Amino acid sequence: VTESTRDHYDDIRLFNTRESWIKLVLLLVVLVSLPLVLPGYRVFTLNYMAVFVIVGLGMNVLVGDTGQVSLGHAGFLAIGAYTMVLLMTKFEVPFPLALPVAGFVSALFGFLLGLPALRLGGPYLAIATLGFGLAVTQIIAHSALFGGHMGLVVPDAAIGPFELSGDVSKYYVIVGITFLLALGVRNVSVTRVGRAFRAVRDSEIAAATMGVDVAYYKTLSFAVSAALT
Repeated sequence: VTESTRDHYDDIRLFNTRESWIKLVLLLVVLVSLPLVLPGYRVFTLNYMAVFVIVGLGMNVLVGDTGQVSLGHAGFLAIGAYTMVLLMTKFEVPFPLALPVAGFVSALFGFLLGLPALRLGGPYLAIATLGFGLAVTQIIAHSALFGGHMGLVVPDAAIGPFELSGDVSKYYVIVGITFLLALGVRNVSVTRVGRAFRAVRDSEIAAATMGVDVAYYKTLSFAVSAALT
């Protein structure tokens, strides 16, 4: 194995040094300990922070890695949230199944919104995505299916026999999902897909010259970003 090959494998490994493993363990200890020492309202706030960290991960895939502009991610967030609540309330789908299905539905809308990105760019793409986000909020606000301006009552989720009725139990689930998604996004960034995203961001013409399917990776980045959101 050559030195350059070893350097490449070190680059793509998530934790390639003893120091990085120690930092990971310390981070996990802190995350597990926080709800045990903080008051309830602080844990409630942390839950919301973790949710928006997930939204940030999705935005990073689209804006940071692929260089696309989106002002309509609130629409994806609403689509995923309302889809999950409707599945749980109207069809009695359990939370562990409703969550990935909602992500898939958001990804589908992300793919459809990504199609205009093939011909639009800069402020024109920003306006198109903003229009999408505003349209979603207006449809939800004026539809009885989604509860109109009052919204829907979110039922308590459950994983098997364990009900997530308190802020602490929700914290461990939300933060656990956030942690896994962060690892997944970081892992994707060093794969062929991640390199293709960055190639599109840096120069679409150069990426196409190198054999990167620009249209495919643009729409894929919208879909992945929407699913995470």
